[in-house]
Amino acid sequence: MKLLRYGEVGSERPGLLDADGTIRDLSAHVADIGGTALHPTSLDMLAKLDAKSLPAVSGSPRIGACVAGTGKFICIGLNYSDHAAETGATVPPEPIIFMKASSAIVGPDDDVLIPRGSVKTDWEVELGVVIGKTAKYVSEADALDYVAGYCVSHDVSERAFQAERQGQWTKGKSCDTFGPIGPWLVTRDEVADPQNIKMWLTVNGKTMQNGSTKTMVYGVAYLVSYLSQFMSLHPGDIISTGTPPGVGLGMKPPVFLKAGDVVELGIEGLGQQKQTFKADA
Repeated sequence: MKLLRYGEVGSERPGLLDADGTIRDLSAHVADIGGTALHPTSLDMLAKLDAKSLPAVSGSPRIGACVAGTGKFICIGLNYSDHAAETGATVPPEPIIFMKASSAIVGPDDDVLIPRGSVKTDWEVELGVVIGKTAKYVSEADALDYVAGYCVSHDVSERAFQAERQGQWTKGKSCDTFGPIGPWLVTRDEVADPQNIKMWLTVNGKTMQNGSTKTMVYGVAYLVSYLSQFMSLHPGDIISTGTPPGVGLGMKPPVFLKAGDVVELGIEGLGQQKQTFKADA
């Protein structure tokens, strides 16, 4: 299934994208796409619905973030061998974990605000993993059982805030609007192999990233298991699993985003996003 949330900010409703690309309303069946609605029993119930019998949504509504009520937005740094090489970094012996504030989450086509004082706002297309049931001390063999599905995640980053100021990476990752997710939460059964998915990103129509999850250092199952050794993962938590090469920081000379730039990105089978970057007031 392709689950989504549609409507104005703060008033999103749960929906499903049917085989013909029509949005169908799920309000009669779940309150939102988050929390208990992501549990396997709930997803099984939704999967058994006749999509054509659900109310069709007219027009072209705004598409919101595909998950509601995210408690933790966990990101993995330098998790693609070819991306680590382009930045001159070595592949880490264990996953690099940092947090992105859940307040950064926006819809896939919402504007992204370049924060005050920013000089190095950058792009990163990433595979997002959405947790469906509480995971604690899970094995790698069982880890995917705790995944509700996958989505496109744009880990927008301000490199000067991230690496040139004191402290950790979080403040360069958590600015308002720096976490577009969606358009859809694609349930796990539709993704045959999360370690073999193409992904891409363009800036003003020019291809910058053209990679694949094949070059991930630490795969999805490993990451879910690894993270669950340190913290419980709860339904609606998102793991953004790292980016392939082609980020602005890795170019010679580096290239960063400015007001008016348009970024488009997508992942095979998971949909695509389009954002206009604007200066924050």
